[in-house]
Amino acid sequence: MIVGLNGTLKYKEPAFVHIEVSGVVYEVFISLQTFSAIENDKVSLYITQIIREDAQLLFGFLEMSEKKMFQRLIKINGVGPKVAMAICSTYTPAQFAVVINNKDMNGVKKVPGIGPKSAGRILVELAGFDIELVGSTEAPVSQAFAQASEALESLGFTKAKTSKALSSCSGKDTASLVKEALKLLQTI
Repeated sequence: MIVGLNGTLKYKEPAFVHIEVSGVVYEVFISLQTFSAIENDKVSLYITQIIREDAQLLFGFLEMSEKKMFQRLIKINGVGPKVAMAICSTYTPAQFAVVINNKDMNGVKKVPGIGPKSAGRILVELAGFDIELVGSTEAPVSQAFAQASEALESLGFTKAKTSKALSSCSGKDTASLVKEALKLLQTI
């Protein structure tokens, strides 16, 4: 079982990368989150290996929390690796935990390939599981964080910018988080 790869990046596309490790080149499927975070030729990825009758597939993640989220998602009936990777591409683990915590059906349906039936199943299966989705390296997900994120997005800021700004904030309640984030967003 392959659980990690450290090597040199040979080829990169939004859906996959080729990584050379000791003379062997592996094709590893990645999320858009991982694609945008890979910046240099030396790559270290956490791997989930899926062995099927007709293929051996490798799915790579820069963050352990994203790998845990992927592994939990593929255990849900009707959610395969393709849909799980689409979820990982749409949301960071912290953002997805907020969606699950808020039981946001429309948030889950935003992911390509997920309809109302699958969205409902995902929400039911992952109820109460959101804390495990967020790794220790992610920003803490709390009700105040979720409310501040929603408030900033309603003001027109993108999810990426709001997440980045909120992760730098030290406030404990929604109002202080929003104030700090707005100050940071002015400089971005």
